[in-house]
Amino acid sequence: MKWIDKAFLAAVLLLLIGGAAAGQGDAGPEGLDLLDSVEEAVQPQRITGTLALLILLTVLSLAPAILVMTTSFTRIVVVLGFLRQAMATQQSPPAQVIVGLSLFLTFFVMTPTYQRVYSEAYVPYRNGVFDAEDQPLAAARDAALGPIREFMFKQTRPKDLAALLRISGQERPNTPDDVATVTLIPAFVVSELRKAFIIGFLIYIPFLMIDMVVASTLMSMGMMMLPPVFVSLPFKIVMFVLADGWNLLVVSLVESFQ
Repeated sequence: MKWIDKAFLAAVLLLLIGGAAAGQGDAGPEGLDLLDSVEEAVQPQRITGTLALLILLTVLSLAPAILVMTTSFTRIVVVLGFLRQAMATQQSPPAQVIVGLSLFLTFFVMTPTYQRVYSEAYVPYRNGVFDAEDQPLAAARDAALGPIREFMFKQTRPKDLAALLRISGQERPNTPDDVATVTLIPAFVVSELRKAFIIGFLIYIPFLMIDMVVASTLMSMGMMMLPPVFVSLPFKIVMFVLADGWNLLVVSLVESFQ
């Protein structure tokens, strides 16, 4: 496993470890003795509350990149951005609302994947099940990598993955395990952007038709100085609300990952 694969899986796994250990660790003087060597903390029983807090703060700095590059967040936030532009509502909904909704939809979509990471990697690690030549953390990383890579492989186009493999000069893989995570992640992101732009194009069509009808009507009435967007905006909002657009869009986005 390459170093970037180990760093990525360590971040995910340590996030789970830090969150649980922060509430259970010993913060007393006896616990401070365990911090003499950070390398000793690879054993589950060596993780104290103080060290868990340090791990958690470190992982939080990597969380944005992990969230954007390996989850459904990219597709969701791009599609919602296209919707706001198509409706021409300026700053409504605000960027904070779009990002917040994208985050919670991402948590909803990724919950089954990270539940598998928790049950297949974290729980056995805490219970001392892994015993790979005194390297339980490495075994836990390998176990946690499976569900995440499986999700990314499912959403990645073979053409995009083949292009990244060709650019990197790697040989044709015989199995998915032969594909490095450092190659899989950009292929996954490119596929997500492609799907997001396709959905954005489909969103634009009905709103573009309203703009064309309103612009043609204003021109036929000789109202050349009146911006069509001022007239078409209320019709766009009414159409979107009557069609229950938010429900349709959210449901379609979630189902697109199944």
